[in-house]
Amino acid sequence: MKLHLHRFALALVGLLLLGACSRESEGTRTAAVPTAAPEGIVPGTVSAPREVKLEVGDSMKFSLLRIEARPGETLRLILINSGSAPKEAMGHNWILLRAGVDAVAYAKAAVGAKATDYVPADRAADVIAHSKLLGGKSRDTVEFTVPAETGDYTYLCTFPAHFELGMKGVLAVR
Repeated sequence: MKLHLHRFALALVGLLLLGACSRESEGTRTAAVPTAAPEGIVPGTVSAPREVKLEVGDSMKFSLLRIEARPGETLRLILINSGSAPKEAMGHNWILLRAGVDAVAYAKAAVGAKATDYVPADRAADVIAHSKLLGGKSRDTVEFTVPAETGDYTYLCTFPAHFELGMKGVLAVR
């Protein structure tokens, strides 16, 4: 009799677990799932960063003027300088500014920061992420977490006059 009750209890537990699994796969999950989790990313898991290739060259334009991202997403930005000039003559970098930072004022401050590759140390709090200053035929990779706050974040090249000539874009966080 004890053996039959034990088997019955095990079978009952198995059925309950099977029922819970099938309900979960049908989309009737009862556990709370944070709504802030980016689409396609399961909370509590680590996902690989999404790669974004951004090319620059002697035309002084980024290949992408807009990059779409989700709040909290990890991006791996690969900056590729396909130009041929050395960085002292025609360097390119990529700097992502925090929300509300005046890009014009930041670019003006960067002109005086030649010793730090045109990334002003006294304005570090204005920057989310940045690449190295690249000469021709070189690349750099920057991995960062997209801000949690939705909105548009300016990115720019701070080599003298490049921003003024249109070397800028927007990271659109939606």
